[in-house]
Amino acid sequence: MFRKLSGNFYPPLSTRRLVCAALFFSLAFLAGCRKQETPPADVWARVNGREIGRDEVEKYYRGMASQQGQDPSAEEGLLLRLNIVDELINNEILAERAKKLGLEASEGEVEDKFTELKSPFTEEEFQKQLKDRGISVADQKQALRRQISIQKLINREVMSKITITDQDVSDFFKSNPAQFNVAEPQYHLAQILVTPVKDPQIRNRKNSDAKTDAEAQQKIATLVKQLAAGTDFTQAAMDYSEDPVNAATGGDLGWIPESSLRNPKMDNADLSRIVLAMKPGEVSKAFRTKDGSYRILKLLAREGAGQRTLADPVVQQTIRESLRSRKEQLLRAAYIAVARDESRVENYFARQVLEAQGRLPGAPAKPAAPGGESQPPLKPENK
Repeated sequence: MFRKLSGNFYPPLSTRRLVCAALFFSLAFLAGCRKQETPPADVWARVNGREIGRDEVEKYYRGMASQQGQDPSAEEGLLLRLNIVDELINNEILAERAKKLGLEASEGEVEDKFTELKSPFTEEEFQKQLKDRGISVADQKQALRRQISIQKLINREVMSKITITDQDVSDFFKSNPAQFNVAEPQYHLAQILVTPVKDPQIRNRKNSDAKTDAEAQQKIATLVKQLAAGTDFTQAAMDYSEDPVNAATGGDLGWIPESSLRNPKMDNADLSRIVLAMKPGEVSKAFRTKDGSYRILKLLAREGAGQRTLADPVVQQTIRESLRSRKEQLLRAAYIAVARDESRVENYFARQVLEAQGRLPGAPAKPAAPGGESQPPLKPENK
């Protein structure tokens, strides 16, 4: 029974004590729960209870940082790690969904993909690549399993829902006719590049790198013979080209306008003469450029100037692929956002970086230079 005091209702004293006691123990219990939820120092995120550890993030970080060719700054290093953690969170969510829907990759699918991955290398070369990246065969197979599973999920939940109609293609063409008006002849080129200097960031599949001019001459001569004997140009570029940008895509340089080829400021005056004399599908002889490197070109296609029409199959295919790519990016982003909303995600690493104002707790800031700001260390330290 409640007593009325000054127009307000209060529980009797004994009841209030019980309420206060209950409230005290509830708060103490919640505080204890929060304390128990504090993760170990090496746990950087949790997704539906599954931990993502620092070691897992660092494996990806080492591989990605090495591709940049130079050490990232402290802030760049932390930002890269934040992006990796976020990507691992998304992958965990998608992989879990794939498993629930019965789309997890089978052992056979993993082994087939693993064999395909190894095929361009000798066993020694393959093991060296794994060692350089700091991963084991088991790590690689697990990554492939996840990759295949996620792709199967995306194919079913996203790609299968994309339809590009003839009307879509026609509407895009009518709205963007200028995109298909070629002002001058265009040349679709691919190249194999060999440099006479050591490159610490070789991107080709054979890890092939000429370190001197003599080695470069020998390598380019060997490639000329292989191509003449029928070796596929794309495969040869992926295996041996030392171009860090396009070796992985078979040396594809994209479409180049004729005016660029004729530019007198280009690093090789003979380039225009070589390309303009080639026919589609033809491979050039090896030639040397002013920077001392050696190149072999292939003319994949040539396109004359003028307005293209919708009747052109290439135009239709280009539009269809562009529209499909746009729709895929949109639906994939939406699907991941929804899946993430339906998951329990705790990004401890992001929280630590934010709370520590750009560095992890326990990592002392470097003394500030005169007139400058202190910089956080590149590699965060544990608590």
